[in-house]
Amino acid sequence: MSYEIKTGKEQEAPILWTGDFYNEGTGSGDIFDTLKEECGVFGVFGHPEAASMSYYGLHALQHRGEESAGICVADGRDFNYHRGMGLVKEVFDKDKIASLIGDMSIGHVRYSTSGDSRLTNAQPLVFKYRDGDLAIATNGNIVNEPLIRKQLEQGGSIFQTTSDTEVLAHLIARSQKDFVEATKDALAQLVGGFAFLLMTNDKLIVASDPHGLRPLVMGRLGEAYVFASESCALEVIGAKLVRDIEPGELLVLDKDGFREDRFAEPKRKALCAMEYIYFARPDSDLNGSNLHSARKRMGSRMALEAFVDADIVTGVPDSSISAAIGYAEQTGIPYELGLIKNKYTGRTFIQPSQELREQGVKMKLSAVRRVVEGQRVVMIDDSIVRGTTSRRIVNLLREAGAAEVHVRITSPPFKNPCFYGIDTPDRRELIASYKTIAEMCEEINADSLAFLSPEGLIQSIGGYNSDDYKGGLCLSCFDNDYPTQVDFGGEEKDGCSC
Repeated sequence: MSYEIKTGKEQEAPILWTGDFYNEGTGSGDIFDTLKEECGVFGVFGHPEAASMSYYGLHALQHRGEESAGICVADGRDFNYHRGMGLVKEVFDKDKIASLIGDMSIGHVRYSTSGDSRLTNAQPLVFKYRDGDLAIATNGNIVNEPLIRKQLEQGGSIFQTTSDTEVLAHLIARSQKDFVEATKDALAQLVGGFAFLLMTNDKLIVASDPHGLRPLVMGRLGEAYVFASESCALEVIGAKLVRDIEPGELLVLDKDGFREDRFAEPKRKALCAMEYIYFARPDSDLNGSNLHSARKRMGSRMALEAFVDADIVTGVPDSSISAAIGYAEQTGIPYELGLIKNKYTGRTFIQPSQELREQGVKMKLSAVRRVVEGQRVVMIDDSIVRGTTSRRIVNLLREAGAAEVHVRITSPPFKNPCFYGIDTPDRRELIASYKTIAEMCEEINADSLAFLSPEGLIQSIGGYNSDDYKGGLCLSCFDNDYPTQVDFGGEEKDGCSC
């Protein structure tokens, strides 16, 4: 099953983002309205240079959040931490890292999708409570957070941030049980997709939601344990990947060693499919499947489902390059670098001139005229959200002289909002939710448009037991089948404010 149509063309002038940060807020004014990375977490237990390890790990996870970064280190008695707005390399320097002394740490890179781009929400969040210090870093979204927050506030809790991570701290602090049992009880009350790292003066706790919606892996570096949102962060510090953290699992690391526990029984396995399609780095492995290889298979399957005769294949940098290579190999059509990404426009502190504003898309992406001019081009991309990004890129290729532009999307039509930590617009802004494939093709000014089938996506990813429902993936953004409850009588939220 595939989706394809041919239609006419239209033109549209590009716009540019506003604000101090490229990834600030919801991104609705961004020249590229693609889905935004959630957040990234990194933890170290038992290494004398925990802060340095966290710095390099967070740098490898920078693609998951460009807005703020933070590291908190424990030396067995006290916390030392630093957080700031901006990229990891801007927040930390040699002196700041040297001041973070301890052999246990948690770190975080953040992209806020709630619009609250401010230092108070930068993680790890650090608290004082009856048993000492507590730091928390998370990736994901707690769907029932507004309901829990409301109940806590009615009970006297005073919140300092708008981050849903703070809810967990209040639930733990209110419990009369010891820290580990209190954490298990608190996590059991949360509904959503999340990967948590919690640290006290003498403990590190690692937890994944019962569906495993957000990725979290464990590695070893000598005698030290390392935890990260993606395995690429382990590679950069020389750590060896051990395994993925299981759904509902809770790990406790302290002076007594390493203990495996759980706060909930595993439910329907549902790792976010967009991690494979778009978010994770191609050199990462998730659940036994390498991202680059999986994306190549998506491109190859796309070629089988929706072949089009053309002269060259090109991918939209960076996430679609692997899929474009797969499409080219399957069809025999040459792969070319028809689009080049400018990697140095991630953040801007000046307002561009009106002339540059009108040409804003070209600050981020350029078409290679000598490659695409006069050619029938197959443009591979990973998703279509509002449609404006695809239209701008198609128009770039046309302006560079492409004779035809055929768009192939290596995911099914994105029709539904995500409640588990991805920044998605309101359903009414998702073009696939209200337009047919033919109308979408016309909207983005393409000669033809095709999407990968859900079956093709599941088979391309691989690495799962055949018994897993939908290949162990969450496909709710495509099929509206959410693995958890998402309606709490108006007291729920989507997106992510971790």
